[in-house]
Amino acid sequence: MYFVMMKTYLASDKDIKRAWHLIDARGKVLGRLAVKAASLLIGKHKPSFSRDRDTGDGVIVINASEVCVTGKKAEAKLYKYFSGYPGGLREVNFETLMKRKPTEALRRAVKGMLPKNTLGQRMLSRLKVYSKEAHPHEAQGPKETEI
Repeated sequence: MYFVMMKTYLASDKDIKRAWHLIDARGKVLGRLAVKAASLLIGKHKPSFSRDRDTGDGVIVINASEVCVTGKKAEAKLYKYFSGYPGGLREVNFETLMKRKPTEALRRAVKGMLPKNTLGQRMLSRLKVYSKEAHPHEAQGPKETEI
């Protein structure tokens, strides 16, 4: 019997090449958009993907205020946060959150899909979410990414 030994690929810093992706959120469903953004941030679309390395790209999301949810989630979906004081648990639904901070719902959805460690925090720092069309990242030369 003959076995072929294959080497395990380990990504190094010189193998990591970052790009920037521009995603237009107008009319897109929140969860599907978050999955695509998280996948780009993690780097799963690259052949050099490695779970223990930060091989992902940067993501710029514009028009986040026009993202939608399906069904009755606009009224039923709750976001919770704690003020730090006794009895300080606050709940806000999706509609109210979109009026107050239109970028927060998408940022929280993507954050929940990233690793829960310092690697995930580094990935989340490359997510830039803007509620309108304008963004200050023209220098990165982002390419339009369709979802």
